[in-house]
Amino acid sequence: MNAQLNTTSSEPTTSTLDILKTLIGFNTISRESNLGLIEWVRDYLERHGATTRLTYDAERRKANLFATISGAARTPFGTVFSGHTDVVPVKGQNWDSDPFVARVADGKLFGRGACDMKGFIAVCLARLPSIDQDRLHTPLHFSFSYDEEVGCLGVRELLADLAQHQIKPTGVIIGEPTSMQAVIAHKGKRSYRCSVHGHAAHSSCPHLGINSIDYAAMMQLKIREIAHRVRQSEAQDYDFDVPYSSICTTLSNGGNAPNIIPDKAEFVFEHRFLPGVDPQQVFNEVKSYAQTEIEPQMSIDGARGRIEFETLTAYPGMSTPANDPLVASALRILGSERAKKVGFGTEGGLFGEAGMPAVICGPGDIAHAHKPNEFVTLEQLARCESFFDNFVAQSNLQPA
Repeated sequence: MNAQLNTTSSEPTTSTLDILKTLIGFNTISRESNLGLIEWVRDYLERHGATTRLTYDAERRKANLFATISGAARTPFGTVFSGHTDVVPVKGQNWDSDPFVARVADGKLFGRGACDMKGFIAVCLARLPSIDQDRLHTPLHFSFSYDEEVGCLGVRELLADLAQHQIKPTGVIIGEPTSMQAVIAHKGKRSYRCSVHGHAAHSSCPHLGINSIDYAAMMQLKIREIAHRVRQSEAQDYDFDVPYSSICTTLSNGGNAPNIIPDKAEFVFEHRFLPGVDPQQVFNEVKSYAQTEIEPQMSIDGARGRIEFETLTAYPGMSTPANDPLVASALRILGSERAKKVGFGTEGGLFGEAGMPAVICGPGDIAHAHKPNEFVTLEQLARCESFFDNFVAQSNLQPA
C-alpha cells in the first residue's frame, strides 16, 4: 500500500510563498492581458527542463501555456497539473491592503488569486526542482490557461492544439480550491442574454407602444415556472449541495425614462445543470415560448417587436467515474475514502470531453474566493505541496 499524504509541516516552503507573491503581483483580471505572468512562468519552467508551447487569443493579448517535463520518459502520456491564470475584478470591493501585493498574517496569505487559484500554480512551480527527472517513467505536464473566469474560454484553444499535435495525457489534476479534498463531478453551466425589443411611446398612451419590460417580465416568469418544474421532475443527485439543476434570472434592466413606454429590455438567465442533463432542452423551451406565445402579442399598427437570445457562457459538467485510476490515486494519497461533487464549474468538463479524466483538488476554500481580502491558509499550501510530491512519486517516478 502506498503512503498517504504526509502532512507533517503546517507551513509551505519559502519557495512556494515567494513564487505565489510573484504571481499575485501580476494583475491578471480577465479583461487584462496575462502575458506578463505567462512569460514569467514559461521562462521558469524552461530553466527547469520543460518544453513549452503557447496558444494565443485572437488579439494575442492572452495566452495559454502547456509545458512538459519528459526526463527519461518515452511516452506521450502522463498527468497534467492544471490551473487558470486569470482572476476576478477587485473594483467595488473593500480590501484592507493592495490586492496585488501579497501579505502574510495570522497563518494566511492574502491577495487576489491567492485562493483561486494562483496558490496551486505556485506549489506546482516550487516543487518542480525537487523532482528527479532521470526517474520519470511518464511525463509531467502543466496547463495554465486564460479566461477561465469568464466561461472557460482559453483552455479550448489549448485542448485543440493538443489534439492537433496528438499530445495525449491520461488525466488531469485541476487545482481549484477544494480544501485539498478530491472532487470528481461538478455541474455544467449555460447563461444567456435575452433582449426584448418593443416600441416606444409616451407613457400616457401605453396602447401606442410595445412595452418591452412587460414582455421581458413574462419571459422571466416562464423561466421561473420551468425552473420549478425541473426541480420537481428531474432526477436529483444528493451528493451535490444543491441536488437539482437550477435555472434563474440573474440580471435585468430596461427603459430610459419614467414617462416612456420602454422599447428595449434585457435580462440574463442561467442554467446550472447536473452531469448528464441536456441543457438544450430547457433553452429550446424558453425560445419556443418566446416565438409562439410572446412575439405574436408584440405588435401594434405599423410596428412589431422581437425577442433575441445570445449565449454568454457554455461549459459542460464534469463527471469522472469513481473507479478511475486517477481518482483512486488521489484518494489514496489524501487518505480519503470517497470523492466529492461541487456546484461551481471548472475546466474539468472540457478536459473530460477531450478524453482526459479529471480530479479537482487544490488548496483553499471556494468560500474565500472572489471576495475582498481573499486568502489561502499556509496550512493548505503545505498540504498541497505534500499532495503534489506524493502524487508525482507514486504516479510518475520509477522506484529509487
